[in-house]
Order: sequence, then structure tokens, then C-alpha cells
Amino acid sequence: MLVPVIMCGGSGTRMWPLSREHYPKQFLNLVDAETSLLQATVNRLSEQCAPAIAITNEQHRFLVAEQFRAAGYQADSIILEPEGRNTAPAVGIAAFKACQNGDDPVLLVLASDHHIADTEIFRKCVNHGQRLAEQGKLVTFGIVPSTPETGYGYIKQGNAIDELTFELDSFVEKPDLATAESYLASGQYLWNSGMFMFKASVFLAELKQFRPDIYSVCEQSCQNMQPDLDFIRLDRDIFSSCPSESIDYAVMEETSKGVTLRFDAGWCDVGSWSALWDLQSKDNDGNYARGDVIKKQTHNCYILGDKRLVTALGVDNLVIIDTDDALLVANRNSVQDIKHIVTHLQQAARPESINHRKVYRPWGSYDSVDDGPRFQVKRITVKPGERISTQMHHHRAEHWIVVTGTAKVTKNGQSELISENQSTYIPIGVKHGLENPGKVPLEMIEVQSGHYFGEDDIQRFDEIY
Repeated sequence: MLVPVIMCGGSGTRMWPLSREHYPKQFLNLVDAETSLLQATVNRLSEQCAPAIAITNEQHRFLVAEQFRAAGYQADSIILEPEGRNTAPAVGIAAFKACQNGDDPVLLVLASDHHIADTEIFRKCVNHGQRLAEQGKLVTFGIVPSTPETGYGYIKQGNAIDELTFELDSFVEKPDLATAESYLASGQYLWNSGMFMFKASVFLAELKQFRPDIYSVCEQSCQNMQPDLDFIRLDRDIFSSCPSESIDYAVMEETSKGVTLRFDAGWCDVGSWSALWDLQSKDNDGNYARGDVIKKQTHNCYILGDKRLVTALGVDNLVIIDTDDALLVANRNSVQDIKHIVTHLQQAARPESINHRKVYRPWGSYDSVDDGPRFQVKRITVKPGERISTQMHHHRAEHWIVVTGTAKVTKNGQSELISENQSTYIPIGVKHGLENPGKVPLEMIEVQSGHYFGEDDIQRFDEIY
């Protein structure tokens, strides 16, 4: 049995402003306009794979579940880490979970934010790797390098086992350019993809041998798992005591059972806007543009317009990313440093590093359309059958206008139905709730009036999510 383990964490800071802390790149339609990177990950799994175990965090749990649902994919489980502890503990948890019923499957560990162009080659390599894993090997996928990349770690190949497989000599940290060029010229080095295959029991045995501290925490965490709707929660106190370590350091650099499988299928970790520019089809001037874009005398640019018209004139080698609340203009050669912009935003406590203007919630979304000294306007969408928790505000009143659908509004225990083109008023201090009882999305305009609109002026009475 082959069980995928999909790592759904990560913040993707180098893909800002499209990727934000609460909506990072794995949930974005970056390579394909219709499919997110996470959805592409499950779409390339073969029918022979068992349902996947997904590892994510509290903040992203509903995004993972919703994207699986939209892709028509049913995961085995979605495990919530109380806080990130790197890949070794995450995979340890997945391995214990996979063995709970006495099974001992081969685990296929995948990132949720990678692009692989050739699905057929991917599946053939997975089949090859599964045979090695069933023989007790710990397999890592080494990407055949095409350029002297300084943004990736490398794997040095040892002796050949077969045409695609080599003994694992060593892992190498991200090199400088001269070193990367020497790696490429030697033909002995592969990019470290972060993808692995091994039997669950073999990985756990190696983890117990080399990192018994991590093994012990994973074992205790799995003994104290708690189901919660579509999710499985780990005990916060137990799991948070786990050391933070990668599979590479904890196991793969120590084991004598490691092998590397050469993998050449158009892999990319989509780690920067320049990497994404490389992937896309471009016009005769070397430009890739998506959205409402007009360009003249423009060359070798990546231009993304979200809502409004974006124009470019007489520029070269730029990345231009326009969103509702932030605009990025950067030289394509400097995009690896976008993370420093994000750090600056975080230090200044600016919301643009965390959320988009449109914020997604389990029940739907809200978009902050306009605001002023004593008002704020939001567009609210509530999915069919969903509702917002009952709440009250001490510093603001609210007007709700229904645009499409039907709203069930409850004020101080009294309910009424509000249809299209109708409205209702919620004074300060009134306990209220909102539900969509219909079969279509409920679209509303909310006008808040008062002198304070912070999230801490929401007193919730029944937090249902």
C-alpha cells in the first residue's frame, strides 16, 4: 500500500504580495489559472495511491479541507500541528498514524507547493521508488539540475545501484555560485527536492535510533490524538515539546539505508517570481501577463493584474504584481530578496504581510471595500448552509444589505429572513447572528458605523469553527 503524506505548511514569503501568511502559495493558482499548487499535487497522484495524510496547522485547516473538496479529493486525514516543528516530527506523526491499524505502508512524502510538469514520469519514478522502499531503503528524490542554482540544497550521488538509483553520499547546503557551477559540471550532484519514500516502520526505526527524543514525542502525540470534525488534533503541550528538525538532519544524513533516485520531470519548487516566469509560456518579447494588462516596449517581464488595469511602458526584466491592497515592482534578479520586504512589514505590524484585503473564513469570506474615520464597508459572502457565530459589538453598529441570496438574521433571539434588495439594522450592543439557509451563496454589503472597528470588539457567544 502506498500512502501519500502531503506537507501543507509554509508561508511562501518570496511570493508576496500574492502569498500571505494566512493564504500562502500552496493555495494559490500560480502555474495554472484554474488549479492551486495543492490541488495539482493531489491530481498527479495515481489511482493506486491510498487516500493521503495531510499535515497542516490550525490557521490553514479549512483552506486544506476546502481545496480538497473542490478538487473532488477525499483525504484519509488532516492532522493539525499546534505549531511547526519542521519535517522530521511531521512525518513521524504521519508514520505512526499510518501504522495505527497494524498496517505498514510505504509513505510518499510530498510538498504541497511544488510544480511537476510531467505527471507520467513522476508516476514511473514513484513506482520505482516504491520497489526500493519495500526493500527497506529510505529514498530521496534528487532533481537533475539544469542550472547552477544557489537557492537549493544539493545531494551528492554515491555508487550507482541501477540506472536511476544511487547510494546517498551526502547532503550539501545551498552553495555560492562558483560552487554550484562546479557541482553542475561534475554531474555528481542533484537538487534536493524534499520528496521522500520509505516504509513507515523503517522510517520510525531509524528515527528512534538517531533521534529518540523526536520519536518519543511523536509516539506520545499519536497516543493522544483527538478527532475534531474533519481534522485530527495533536496535544499542544506534548507536540510543542518536540525539537524542530528536518528529515535530512534527523534521519537521512545518519542512516545507512539512504538512496537517491534521479528525477527529471520538469520539477520546480515555485520559490520565486523569477522561477514562475521561467515556467510560463511567454510572448515574443519574453513577457508573461495575466489579468487586464496593456504593455508597450516591454520585455522579459512577469505582470499580474488582479482587479484593475495594469500598464507597462518601456521597461525590461521586471516583476509587477498588483493586488487589492499592495503593488510589487521588482527587478527579476532581485526577487529572492522579497522576503526582506515581508520582514519589514512584519516588524511594522502591517496587515499586508498576513492577510489579503479579501479574507477567507470557513463560512465564506469578507472583502474590506472602503473605510474612513467613522465607517467601514465590507462585502460579505456566506456559503450555502453556513453561518457566522452569534456575536455582539460595543463600539459599532451595522447595516446589512442583501445583494443576492437570502439571509436569516437573528437579533436578540428573534429571527427574520432578508431577501435581495432588503436590509436590516443592528444597533450597538445587540446580540446577532447571520445564516445562509439557501442553496446559493449569500452576498451582502455591510456598513459599519462607529468609532472603533477592531477585531477585539467582537464578543462571540458560540464559536462554531
